[in-house]
Amino acid sequence: MDGPMRFSEVAQAVPELSDRLLSERMKELEARGIVQRTVHPGPPVRVEYSLSKMGCELGPALSELQEWARRWLPGRTAA
Repeated sequence: MDGPMRFSEVAQAVPELSDRLLSERMKELEARGIVQRTVHPGPPVRVEYSLSKMGCELGPALSELQEWARRWLPGRTAA
C-alpha cells in the first residue's frame, strides 16, 4: 500500500517466505490483476511491483485484518 517496491523490498517485508515462494505468489497476483510489474530498462534493469487499481481497493479490508491481528494475535507483528 506504500507504493512501488522492488522484489528485495517485498522479500524483506515478508521474511517468512522463501524467494521462490514469493516469486510464485507475485506471479499469481500479477496474473489475477492485483499487482502490476514494471520493468525499468538499465543497466541495471530494475523491476518494481505496485498495486493495480483492483489491488488498491483491498486497502480497507487489509486494514481491518491488520487491526484484527493486533487484537487477537498478541506478541505478533501485523504487517
